[in-house]
Amino acid sequence: MTLITEKPEIIEPVADHSEGHHDGETGRVDALATAPGTTRESFAHLDEKKILRKMDVRLIPMLAVLYLLSFLDRGNIGNAKIEGLQEDLQMNPDQYNWCLTVFFFTYAAFEVPSNLLLKRLRPSRWLPFIMVAWGVVMTLMGIVKNFQGLLIARLFLGVAEAGLYPGCAYYLTMWYCRHEIQLRQAMFFSAASIAGAFSGLLAFAISKMDGVGNLEGWRWIFILEGIATVVAAAIAFFVLHDFPETAKFLTEEERAFVVFRLKYQGQIQAKGQGRGEVAQAEEFDWRYVWAAFKDWQIWTNIFVYWGVVCPLYGVSLFLPTIINNMGYSSSTAQLMTVPIYVTAAILAVVFAYISDRVGKRSPFIIVFLLMMIVGFSMCISTSNPRVVYGGVFIVACAIYPAFPGNITWLANNLAGSYKRSVGMAIQIGVGNLGGAMASNFYRQKDSPHYILGHGLELGFVSAGIIAGLTLTASYTAVNKKRESLVAEGGEARFTTEELSAKGDKAITFRYMY
Repeated sequence: MTLITEKPEIIEPVADHSEGHHDGETGRVDALATAPGTTRESFAHLDEKKILRKMDVRLIPMLAVLYLLSFLDRGNIGNAKIEGLQEDLQMNPDQYNWCLTVFFFTYAAFEVPSNLLLKRLRPSRWLPFIMVAWGVVMTLMGIVKNFQGLLIARLFLGVAEAGLYPGCAYYLTMWYCRHEIQLRQAMFFSAASIAGAFSGLLAFAISKMDGVGNLEGWRWIFILEGIATVVAAAIAFFVLHDFPETAKFLTEEERAFVVFRLKYQGQIQAKGQGRGEVAQAEEFDWRYVWAAFKDWQIWTNIFVYWGVVCPLYGVSLFLPTIINNMGYSSSTAQLMTVPIYVTAAILAVVFAYISDRVGKRSPFIIVFLLMMIVGFSMCISTSNPRVVYGGVFIVACAIYPAFPGNITWLANNLAGSYKRSVGMAIQIGVGNLGGAMASNFYRQKDSPHYILGHGLELGFVSAGIIAGLTLTASYTAVNKKRESLVAEGGEARFTTEELSAKGDKAITFRYMY
């Protein structure tokens, strides 16, 4: 069975807040999972599907709420602009664009440190902590007086929000194996995205508070959504579970089974007398951090990520304008975005399920990138708003399944808990610089055809296709080479500890593509 994910370990899992108790619990579960002679058959009497359902119910809804709030708080500046933010703060369009763009600089810079801290400090502490931080920043954005104040607030919002999405994506890899995780990534990503489709209507309702407390309506959007984030953080502190070893909703034997599945995924069984299975490296070591920064597959995958994320940000910025060009009022325009988001989110979950079942990632991602080429070609070739709306519909229906697919693809191919933590943070951090680029693709002066914006999107999508094909060809070649080395008994040259430390570079590891 091929898989990869991870399991947190020795450091300090939680569900109640007594350290010593948890260390003892973690050690006991680890001992059960890694005892000599323990195999998958040792847990054959457990109902795996029932355990997964329990995990889904306890983990996914809370993550969806956290990501929804992140989604709302990052994007509500667009709603505030409609309600008069730019005029009240006397900003020109370039200054407003800078406020959008600077967010991504600090967002990208703080992803790696945040993901390293997530495991050291425990998810039930770290994720609520950063939520309180960005909730406070968001609330204070409601009282800024000028361009400089808003710019600095957006910089700090990037610092605080940096850890949330990569943290949630990495957190899931500490619970689910690599042949089942895309469905879970898609579930929490899509649930938040569907709700995000209604964010404009929520902002429209809040803005009716214009004048309350002598504050403009757009200020209340920031203040109320910031307070909601702090309240959700307080709930998350008690509701989030840290690691499988300390999950109170599982029996001790079920916990050991979850840990066992995660520890030995992605590796083929090493042959030879007395050889144990190759376990995933869990301990912290700086060499795993540097290994992530030096790994070619992460940097190649970033081009695939840009091929998805540039259209994602581009469409979210461009969609209201398209619907406006069709002659609808602003509230109707908000409603017309809903069918696109809902359809796209449903497709994301459906194709994630299929992708997990067949154990393939790249064919789906590359087909969705080709769909984006079709959609943007429709947009660039005509000024008929209905054809352009159709093109954007196609693009959105490709973006939403491709996004969790690509996050999962890289996570599947990084072995070793800390290397995966850093690798996913690099992918999402550097990848989100695509958001900084895409927020400047669609300029007001290019309206209504936006030839430059669509052309740039086509360029990034094409680069993503080339990078995806390159990764697929490379993974295929490496797997074949490792097969032949193992067939010749090559793994006998290494101890199981050495193979474990090598992670995805071990000849017993198989890439997923």
